[in-house]
Amino acid sequence: MPEEKQAKAKADVLAEDSDSPFKKLINEGNYAEIPKVGDIVKGKVIDIERSEIRVDIEGFTTGIVRGKEFFDAGSEPADLKIGDEVEATVIELENENGEMELSFRFAGHQRAWDELSALKNGSLPVKAVITDANKGGLMVKVGKVPGFLPVSQLTPEHYPRVPGGDKNKILERLRSYIGQDFSVKVIDVNESEEKLIVSEKANWEEKQKEVIAGYKAGETVEGKVTAVTDFGVFVEFGQDKLEGLVHISELAWQRIDDPNDLVKVGDVIKAEIINVEGSKIFLSMKKLKDDPWKSIGDKYQVGQTVKGKVLKVNPFGLFVELDPDIHGLAHISELSDKQISDAGEAAKPGDVLDFKILSLEPANHRLGLSLRAAKERPAEEKREKRELKLASPEERELKLATPEK
Repeated sequence: MPEEKQAKAKADVLAEDSDSPFKKLINEGNYAEIPKVGDIVKGKVIDIERSEIRVDIEGFTTGIVRGKEFFDAGSEPADLKIGDEVEATVIELENENGEMELSFRFAGHQRAWDELSALKNGSLPVKAVITDANKGGLMVKVGKVPGFLPVSQLTPEHYPRVPGGDKNKILERLRSYIGQDFSVKVIDVNESEEKLIVSEKANWEEKQKEVIAGYKAGETVEGKVTAVTDFGVFVEFGQDKLEGLVHISELAWQRIDDPNDLVKVGDVIKAEIINVEGSKIFLSMKKLKDDPWKSIGDKYQVGQTVKGKVLKVNPFGLFVELDPDIHGLAHISELSDKQISDAGEAAKPGDVLDFKILSLEPANHRLGLSLRAAKERPAEEKREKRELKLASPEERELKLATPEK
C-alpha cells in the first residue's frame, strides 16, 4: 500500500470511534504493530458461520473473512474449526463494523509462491500435474500454481523422439501425457511475472548420478534399444533403467550413414561403457568387436586392384565397400581422366567397379581408392599383350624372361 494511502487510513482511524483498537495503538505510538493492506497476519479462528469466519488477530482486533475471500488459492473453501491458527491477507484495515477485512485467497496465493521459491532454493522434487501441451512443452500445475515444462527439460523416457522431427507427431506424443503426474524440480520462479518453470530432467539426472556411480568405463552392459536417431542409438539397461547413447561413430567399425540400417527399436544389444560424464553415459558397440583395420595388411596392399561396391556418392567422391568391414574413399580427382564436377558422373550407388588402392592408414581407418588408376592398368596390359603378339619369337622370349620394374 502506498505511504500516502496508509497515512490516510491512519487519519481515518483517528477520526472514528475512540474505542478503535487501531486508534489506541496509534495514540500509544505503536505504529510498527499496525498491519498494512497486503500484509499477511496470523490469528486464531473464534467463530465460523456459513460464509464467514472471524479471526482474533493477535489479541487487538477481530478480522473477518467472507464471500469469495473465504476460499483459498484454489477452488476449495478453507477447512477450518474454532481454535485453528490461520494466516490471512489484510485487504481493508476496518470495515463498516470496525472489523479488519481479511482474505484466505490472497494469503494462499502468497503462500504457494513462497513454497515454490523454497523448492527452487532447496532443489527438492515436487509433483507436477500435466494439464495441456503445445509444441514447445507441457503446461503443468504444481499445487495450485500453473507452470511450464519445456520439451528440453523432459527425461529420455518422455522426450518425444520422432523420426524426421515431425512437429504434429511430437505434439501428439506430448498430449498423451495430459493427466499424468511427473516428478519435477522448480528451476525458475517469479511471482511478479507469475512465471513458473519446472524440469523433469533435472530431477531424473540427480537420481541418475547416484546410480551411475556404480558403473565404470570398460564395463559391458546389455540393454534394449529405446530410440534410433540420426546421430545414434539410445539404450536402456540395468535394473534402474539407466539410458546410454551409442553415437553413430561407435556403432560399427565401418561407416554407417543411417543407424536404422543396423539396429531397430526393441533390439537387445551389448555395448561397452566408454565414458561417464555426470548423468550421461556413452556406449560403444564396435568396441566389443575386433578392429578389422588391425589386420588389413593381410587382405589389401597399396597398388592392388580390387572390386568395390559404391555405397554413397558425395560432392567430394565415392564411398566404397570392399567387404562388410572395410570401406574406402575414391576422391573425385581419382574418378576420371577428365575433370568432372559431380562424382555422380562416374558412378551411382550400387555399382560394382574396379578400384586401385592408393593409400592405407590402418591407425586412422582410412583407405584411398582410384577408379581412374584401375582403368589405366587394364589398358596397359592390353597394349603389352598386343606388343608381345607382334614381336618375333626371340623378342617374346627376351621380354617374358625380363622381370617387370
